[in-house]
Amino acid sequence: MTKIKLPADGLPFLREMDSRLISYNIEMTEVTGGTFWKLYTPAQIEGKEEVPQLADLSQMGSLLEMFPPADLQDQRALDLAKALGSAYIRVSGSWATTTYYDLDGHTGGKVPEGFHSILTRDQWDRLLDFVKYTDSKLLISPANCDGVRNPDGTWNPGQLKLLLDYSRDYGVPVAAVEFMNEPNTTILGGTPSNYTAADFSRDQDLCFRFLRENYPEILTVGPCSSGEKFSPYVGYHSLSVIPSEDLLEGCKEQADVYSYHMYNCFSERGAFLGIHWPGEKALSEEYLGIPWEAACYYKKLRDQYCPGAQMWVTESGDAGCGGNTWASTFLDVIRSADELGRFCTVTDGVIFHNTFMASDYGYLDFETHLPRPNYWLALLWNRLMGSKVCDSGQKIREGFHCYVHSRKDGKKGYVYMIVNNSPSEPALVELPCKSTVYALTADYLRSPKILLNGKPLELTGTAQLPSLEGKMQEAGTISLAPASVTFLVLEES
Repeated sequence: MTKIKLPADGLPFLREMDSRLISYNIEMTEVTGGTFWKLYTPAQIEGKEEVPQLADLSQMGSLLEMFPPADLQDQRALDLAKALGSAYIRVSGSWATTTYYDLDGHTGGKVPEGFHSILTRDQWDRLLDFVKYTDSKLLISPANCDGVRNPDGTWNPGQLKLLLDYSRDYGVPVAAVEFMNEPNTTILGGTPSNYTAADFSRDQDLCFRFLRENYPEILTVGPCSSGEKFSPYVGYHSLSVIPSEDLLEGCKEQADVYSYHMYNCFSERGAFLGIHWPGEKALSEEYLGIPWEAACYYKKLRDQYCPGAQMWVTESGDAGCGGNTWASTFLDVIRSADELGRFCTVTDGVIFHNTFMASDYGYLDFETHLPRPNYWLALLWNRLMGSKVCDSGQKIREGFHCYVHSRKDGKKGYVYMIVNNSPSEPALVELPCKSTVYALTADYLRSPKILLNGKPLELTGTAQLPSLEGKMQEAGTISLAPASVTFLVLEES
């Protein structure tokens, strides 16, 4: 077993990350109420019950169910979001592509022709209040369906203008606009029939020009690609996906931010759409390497089409179609931690976790709003990891994925995050000085509970967080448990 010695100084500086690196989605279907992915049963989450498999796309509706609007005024949800710190909150998803903004109630609840759903003033006010309470910034994508077409078939900005002006006047201006959710999978997205890459390029240009002429302070974000087969380990096999290059070649307006979606695979319930990884492979090097492959792939496209722009992963999770059966358990913490750490070694930007409190990959449980293991990881990262990224000098290998940042408290020294993805072997680390240890583990991989230095992380009262205290460790060798994520805060020498 190899023992790794961690340097206390002298590591090369790589980049400074956006302070809102950890951001999240509140889907438009959560705001209005609507269909979203069915929740797994407890037995499915434990891996003891099979998930029904579908034959083809025509049966996809059976994966969904109707949900009421998320309770965005619930104090627990508000306080837990505020504890994470200021973020970008993205309100988008396929539902947003076909939603009509009825902010004065003139429809009487009847959906206008060309749309599939309605956003009311009360619903949007609740979302804006949530953004304001958490001191966050708002990213939206407007409707791009039959209902927003000009007579010549081009996109009309009227609905977008309505929402932008209302939000600004309410005191929560929109910070960024991503023209459309997943335009390269338009068969799923609600766009007009036979919508092409050329149509998208034309319409995104129209949107971006409209914004720059009327709302120059708003960031333009795109192209929001998803499902591309940049690796043999990912991609659709039952849908035709438009390559990002085809979307971007015809665009004349360069986005301020390059965006894409990152799911390691399709969940068990969506396996008919493409590649699915079983839980037994969730700690493997191949599985954990997929987000890094995506970042490298899209970085080349960013440099070609949007040089100098940040890169935003505007949806990220373990699996498309609502998450794998283990998305709400400790097992997915390994992937989440490694994606955060490795993304920072590639580029500056933001990762939007999908979602904050909907379906199995949500940070919070939809009904109780109690935090899941990935929430605690995000909270600890935001409390410990500074924005300056350094090169650890360590090669990624099984049992030792090592990432280094400045200290969040601004003090001199480093914070190491070490992901031990070995299911059976500990990792030996030699600390060069006194350090504070924050070790995240679980009693078993599919546990709904997460442990910090051996103690369960749980709320008290409505939303009172535990102290998240680390354990002091003198210089010397420590052992990091198999299947663990450990933060090591090196003290000043």
